[in-house]
Amino acid sequence: MMTTETYMESKLRETGEFLADYTSWLCGSGATCIRIEKNVGRMSRALGVETGVTVMPRHIQLSLTVPGVPGQKIFVSPIRKCGINFTLNTELSRLSWRIADNHLDLDTSRRLFGHIISAPVGGKRAIPLLASLANASFCRLFGGDAASMLVVFLATLLGFYLKQWMLGCGRDLRLTFVCCAFVSASVCAGATLFGWGDTPGIAMATSVLYLIPGVPYINSASDLIDGHYLCSFSRFVDACVLTACLSIGLCAAIAIFGLKYF
Repeated sequence: MMTTETYMESKLRETGEFLADYTSWLCGSGATCIRIEKNVGRMSRALGVETGVTVMPRHIQLSLTVPGVPGQKIFVSPIRKCGINFTLNTELSRLSWRIADNHLDLDTSRRLFGHIISAPVGGKRAIPLLASLANASFCRLFGGDAASMLVVFLATLLGFYLKQWMLGCGRDLRLTFVCCAFVSASVCAGATLFGWGDTPGIAMATSVLYLIPGVPYINSASDLIDGHYLCSFSRFVDACVLTACLSIGLCAAIAIFGLKYF
């Protein structure tokens, strides 16, 4: 027969595992440290515990305590590599408010959380088209002509589909950035050799803008302002590495096609 102490121990463990899993998904989807702390804080209060969150470069550490009960439990979970996903980020934040406002129990919270993380990723067809239109618009904004805009649109569309395919196959993110930048730049380089457009340099430069890791750079600045220096530096280095990878792919295409931009 389960005693009260054993029951509380089991409940605390289940609560900690749920919060740790939630935090790892939230961080992996691109949330800043301050959002993680606020979301987990309001959820833990509704579930009757107090938490301390430590965001490491690859792991999340949660310390759980029950008010009025001595001692604490530590839970560590690896950060989920689910990629930047604003839809997932938003839904997880909404879940934290639902738990806090409606005082949902742990079983209901876990069930809703499972529905969110298992939902299929939407926009796989729309996002590449929108990103391609955005890059073509940047090309025009920087002075590109109509032919260059069309080339940038096609280069971005091809590179974005390649990115989705490689990440879907579990390929390394850095290798994916190199390959996608190379493919997009190669399309622009080929168009340059055939004389399509009067602004080939602008087309080449804007064809890889969809790979710029803007969210990690922004999150790094946000974490720095909020005092999470270790996480801020980690995200900044990750963003710099991805920027270097896309630069390698871009320069490789320029060198192979023998173009003289420098």
